[in-house]
Amino acid sequence: MLLEVKNLNAGYGYLQILRDVSLNIDKGEYVCIVGPNGAGKSTTMKTIAGLLSPMGGTVMFNGEDITGLPASVIAKKGIAFVSEEMNLFVNMSVQENLYMGAYTIKEKKVQNERLEFVYDLFPRLAERKKQLAGTMSGGERKMLAIGRGMMSDPSLMLVDEPSFGLAPQLTNNVFQSLDVLIENGVTILLVEQNVTKTLSVTGRGYVLENGKIGLEGKSDDLADDSYVRKVFLGV
Repeated sequence: MLLEVKNLNAGYGYLQILRDVSLNIDKGEYVCIVGPNGAGKSTTMKTIAGLLSPMGGTVMFNGEDITGLPASVIAKKGIAFVSEEMNLFVNMSVQENLYMGAYTIKEKKVQNERLEFVYDLFPRLAERKKQLAGTMSGGERKMLAIGRGMMSDPSLMLVDEPSFGLAPQLTNNVFQSLDVLIENGVTILLVEQNVTKTLSVTGRGYVLENGKIGLEGKSDDLADDSYVRKVFLGV
């Protein structure tokens, strides 16, 4: 088991959002968390990534307890978090942003190898490596955020709302880039509002409502579930 989350409780201050959330991911899987706004999807990702301290429960990664460790330590262990906000350095070039993603790697040769890997995955970034990140389109910035996450050579990528604010064509481009990562052996945990698209590309999924896991199973089965179809797919 690559990631195992057991009875996770988390929130902000005295406000508890997550209540006994449990999920697991095997190496190479493409797993999603879907649910309404405010359900706790992003809170789950931030707690796994170390940006929020849990109120209870455990997070195991590669057999090691990483519960409550700082985000910088968790990143070094092989988890990359691509947030909805992306947090790019807008006044730095594409290439400078990518190198910032490799801060956990000390050897310059290895950094350059990772850079070439990312450029092979995303030729658009190679074409625009000298362009300021703040001047790129929404879809390009999403690719840059994903590429920067890849620079640390993660075992697991947590990708939060990659299609947020994007036009349909750009959304397709971003999902295609995630497909390429899966083909290259990266494990992905995806949070996404576009439930139809998400369940069509992932292998398994969890439905999160009111801070609790309500359903879980193969994505195809969830897409056919009468409750999911009524509440999330509008069928």
